[in-house]
Amino acid sequence: MSEAGDGFLIRSLASTYPDGFTIAAHDHPWGQLAYGISGVMRVATEARVWLSPATRAVWLPPHRPHSLRMKGAVALRTIYVAPEIGGDLPVEAVVLAVRPLLRELILHALSLGMLGPGVPAQARLAQVLVDQIALAPREDLALPLPRDPRALALAEQIQAQVEARTSLPDLARAAGASLRTLQRVFPRETGLSLEDWRQKARMIHAAAALAAGATVTDAALGCGYESVSAFITAFRRQFGVTPGRYPPAA
Repeated sequence: MSEAGDGFLIRSLASTYPDGFTIAAHDHPWGQLAYGISGVMRVATEARVWLSPATRAVWLPPHRPHSLRMKGAVALRTIYVAPEIGGDLPVEAVVLAVRPLLRELILHALSLGMLGPGVPAQARLAQVLVDQIALAPREDLALPLPRDPRALALAEQIQAQVEARTSLPDLARAAGASLRTLQRVFPRETGLSLEDWRQKARMIHAAAALAAGATVTDAALGCGYESVSAFITAFRRQFGVTPGRYPPAA
């Protein structure tokens, strides 16, 4: 990605990736809006990991190293925003809801390829696009990652087998630490108790499954719940809406 000052305000890219495809850690001098119109993206920085399902996008500020891994076939539509017009955009990485207007603006920008200040219609379109990114509702689909190697190993195991009902003591032993030790580490390094961290991981996984078309029952079973009613209660507590109404209507 070129540095600012190359004469463009917006660049765009359309790519399709198979299930499991990984893009290694990298960064861009421009801000990046990564929008998957199918599948689920797992976006990771050093400190956090996000799951971004279809109808959602991840905003990544300039110079923020990140990696991506695809869950299912992902049709990725990317908008790069030059720093000189991105001053009102989030300074931290965040998942955004993509409402119909923003979706159509993204697709229109993709049809044009690049937007420059020398064409008044393109300059106006670039500004409207940036305004809509700034206004897009933010969603808490992020998991903070611990730095402690044992806690990080446990976090990765939970994410890899979110449907497993393995007890926390057994998971802790597999990670090479006692449960009590990890129960001290997680709040200190993530701001969440170990139990709350696992619960949030389950709910984020369920949200991605629901956005991809899973039934409420399948989403519940897929994140380790035997009781659908208990899952509905936990999901509503996390996202403020029942799983049957997720994703919320635009």
